[in-house]
Amino acid sequence: MASNNLGYKISRMPEEVSQKGIIDACYLDIKDESIFSIRTHSSGPSGTINLTEEVLRHAPSGNLFGLSQNVGMGWDAKNFLGPQFLILNSHGGVRAEDGSPVALGYHTGHWEVGLLVKRAAEEIKNLGGIPFAAHVSDPCDGRSQGTTAMFDSLAYRNDASMVMRRLARSLPTAEGIMGIATCDKSMPAMMMALAEMKNLPIILVPGGVTLSPSDGEDAGSAQSVGIRYAQGVLEKEKAEQILCRTCATPGGGCQFLGTAATSQVIGEALGISLPHSALSPSGFPVWLELGKRSAVALKDLHERKIHSSDILKETALRNAMVVHAACGGSSNLIIHLSAIAYHAGLKRPTVDDWDKINRLVPRLVDVLPNGPKGYSTSQFFLAGGVPELMLKLRELDLLELNALTCTGKSLGENLDAWQRSERRIRFHQILIEQDNIDPKEIIHSKEDATNKGMTSTLCFPIGNLAPDGSVIKSTAIDSSVIDKDGIYRMTGPALVFTTERDAVRAVKGLGKKKIKPGDVIVLCGRGPMGAGMEEVAQVALALKHLEWGKHVALLTDARFSGVSSGACIGHISPEALAGGPIGKIRDGDIIRIEIDRLNLRGRIDFIGKPQEKCNLENASQKLHEREANPEIAPDKRLPADTKLWAAMQNVSGGTWGGCVYDSEKIMNLLSKGQEAISKKKN
Repeated sequence: MASNNLGYKISRMPEEVSQKGIIDACYLDIKDESIFSIRTHSSGPSGTINLTEEVLRHAPSGNLFGLSQNVGMGWDAKNFLGPQFLILNSHGGVRAEDGSPVALGYHTGHWEVGLLVKRAAEEIKNLGGIPFAAHVSDPCDGRSQGTTAMFDSLAYRNDASMVMRRLARSLPTAEGIMGIATCDKSMPAMMMALAEMKNLPIILVPGGVTLSPSDGEDAGSAQSVGIRYAQGVLEKEKAEQILCRTCATPGGGCQFLGTAATSQVIGEALGISLPHSALSPSGFPVWLELGKRSAVALKDLHERKIHSSDILKETALRNAMVVHAACGGSSNLIIHLSAIAYHAGLKRPTVDDWDKINRLVPRLVDVLPNGPKGYSTSQFFLAGGVPELMLKLRELDLLELNALTCTGKSLGENLDAWQRSERRIRFHQILIEQDNIDPKEIIHSKEDATNKGMTSTLCFPIGNLAPDGSVIKSTAIDSSVIDKDGIYRMTGPALVFTTERDAVRAVKGLGKKKIKPGDVIVLCGRGPMGAGMEEVAQVALALKHLEWGKHVALLTDARFSGVSSGACIGHISPEALAGGPIGKIRDGDIIRIEIDRLNLRGRIDFIGKPQEKCNLENASQKLHEREANPEIAPDKRLPADTKLWAAMQNVSGGTWGGCVYDSEKIMNLLSKGQEAISKKKN
């Protein structure tokens, strides 16, 4: 230790660090003399803020301080009379003026969103309003697949929605809220936040989709390149090419009707997005125009005093569920729509509600990943998107046409306008001329859909392994393993896994357990309390791209990507760590699966051991008497805050309740716990 002239001891820098000169080289060197052009005071904005005596006497100090902040950022001091509107958005990354990346975002979906924000803000200003903007970005579920990042994915939705709501409430002068978002978690989070703004006008602007490559694979298929390479069905050079071209344009959500695209569709079906706004190709003029049109609509809603609670009613929720069934949307929206309903103050749909809707409503849309041909989401948009689909549903008398929408008009009036619009005709022509596709090949009549063998998508199996329900995208089951009566039947031995990593290794042929045709993969302990209810898309995609994969089934208390395929049954409830019977299954147990694709009925049952199969009643009793698999436990890598989320959502209704935070139930439980502790102390 050395001492300076004041007597303080000075620690010397290690010799090797000193020699490198890190501080001098990186922080203290002088390369630009302009850094010394600096002051401690400034004259401040010119002019004065015009205030009334009433405002000065009675306005909260926060409102007055806010005016100071506004002019400090450069807003014209004379222009404070218009209504204030908040633009909440999910922009991520940093774009240079020429569109090149300065800093990457997590995904393309939020990469260009800032352009929409700018266009909307400019229009609000033109209309005499004062725009504010706040960014809450989001993760990428595709980037998270197969990593511990997936533990945070669903929990993040709740966090983001909470931050969005807090931001909205933190601008008490806001007289309307615009939400701009695109992808798997930002879109549901935004809708949850907007739903809770019950006394304010709201509007949702979907962030659009990326285009498909002219020569390549969509983002869903591309996620399986590693598995296909490991199995020897894909060459290295081809894998490199696929991954390079998957996202053909720099912005927008995925090209298939996964969670991101389905969320955009649902926003429009709820009536909180303008007609023909979902799935617009990101970056194109038609997409940018959404910002302008939505700003005009929000100003109009404000003037007419039409609020979120006027639009988000039971009729809107039913319309969204009907459209979801008709387009064969992602199973994840079962969770998200329930969450939106909760925040809107509506009754959350039950398993029975979903079951009834999906058996009543035919699937009319041929879009990836469902097929039969599998058109892209941008082609669905050109075919007329949501309003065109709704015209077909109106013919079948399946819609609540009196539902109020963000246009200030009813759904029925919006559909009348769409039917006779030039916009509809012109976009149809583009699809025909550019892609040589008839719009009717994408959005079918009921008769045409039936003739092409298009069945409804979601089925909700029950049974002794799923007493509270489960879900399967029945259209994703390979048609070659469906019996002539339209029923998928499989009975086979269970192979139990408690991590997705081990299951994927087994599919690749790298693990101790070898999966073969006829096996039933049971992936348990991956629900909210085990792994944050991660997506286990890797396993499903692996099976899809292996020749024998169609002869293997997958049961899990986790969830799937919207692009899931095969006989994959998820959301099995109760989850293993909540005492669900799926957590009692052992290797070799015989599982029987029946999925009726035509009537949307299904069961998943344990029926005994290989040498002692028994009737369903006896098998159910034996399962009930079993102890849970001792290997099932919360993942050691599960973050503490995700564990807290899992506990709170479990109290609040769990998976089928939307994985929300029901504050009353949580506080009631805490109160009872505190009372019990107090009694025990006494």
